Amino acid sequence: MAEAKSAPKEKTAENVVFIGIKPVMNYVLAVITQFNQGGPTVTLKARGKAISRTVDVAEIVRNRFLQGLVVQSISIGTEEVQGESGAVNVSTIEIVLSKGK
Repeated sequence: MAEAKSAPKEKTAENVVFIGIKPVMNYVLAVITQFNQGGPTVTLKARGKAISRTVDVAEIVRNRFLQGLVVQSISIGTEEVQGESGAVNVSTIEIVLSKGK
């Protein structure tokens, strides 16, 4: 069963868009480009303050550009990051968009 789980992750690893501090439309263009290249799914990943920008990207792509997309899954979590003052917990989000049937 572990083998079945690792195969899809490797397949979607190419279709991952990491959201950071750039303007929202830069990431929207990256998602649209991934879908236009034939990818069935695109995963948006972010952590910390970029989480709200990730939701914005997903909604703009779904509502304005590619209306047939559906949110396949949303995963949230926490990562421990080493900072100057020691370990800090940072929230994470992963949104998987896929083409509707």
